[in-house]
Amino acid sequence: MTKILLVDDDRSLLRALEIGLAAKGYDTSGCRNGRDGLAQAVLFSPDLILLDLGLPDIDGIEFCRKLRSYSETPILVLSAAEDETRKVEALDAGADDYVTKPFGMAELDARIRVALRHARRRPETANTTRISVGNISIDLEKRQATNSGVAIDLTAREFDLLLYLAKNSGKVYTHRQILRDIWGRGYGEETHYLRVYINRLRRKLGDADGRIIRTKPGIGYQLLDTTEEA
Repeated sequence: MTKILLVDDDRSLLRALEIGLAAKGYDTSGCRNGRDGLAQAVLFSPDLILLDLGLPDIDGIEFCRKLRSYSETPILVLSAAEDETRKVEALDAGADDYVTKPFGMAELDARIRVALRHARRRPETANTTRISVGNISIDLEKRQATNSGVAIDLTAREFDLLLYLAKNSGKVYTHRQILRDIWGRGYGEETHYLRVYINRLRRKLGDADGRIIRTKPGIGYQLLDTTEEA
């Protein structure tokens, strides 16, 4: 049974999540502060963590940083609608995705399933020379990419960007993360520069509607497997 750790100081929301997720077949454990949550992350060995950023003891951002120092367990952040800056900070600190409050159980369940599916694939790609996301296939040794078997003519930078997004497909990467990891530490604020390359990739992937490379407004991008949606 899939285990989910819930870290939220809102007693009523925590109870609602426990009931709703149990009805979906998940095994849950709840904590109302960050320190207990970090301890349970070790003791409970969850497959995924649902984390509220407004914890009473340690900040949710710090929780993400501490957990990422020893664990790759997917973190799905629960965030208030107006907290766009906090969402970016959480993603930069290691969170995988976020759900904006208020949310429905159907949406939450869908996000959980996507995060779990992509997390299970990560060990499989660690030592391989090829990564596939939907119809996109990337050969790391030859530095070549295909879409539905058709070769994509990519520049070196475009290839690096596509590979970066594909390695953890489904994970939301912030503008700052992408710029610094692909272009280097001298970059981080040149979002217009990144937008140009994303548009080039979309054009070459035949992704005019942005279904494959999904934009998270004001935050960043994620690469999705559209064959799963179909």
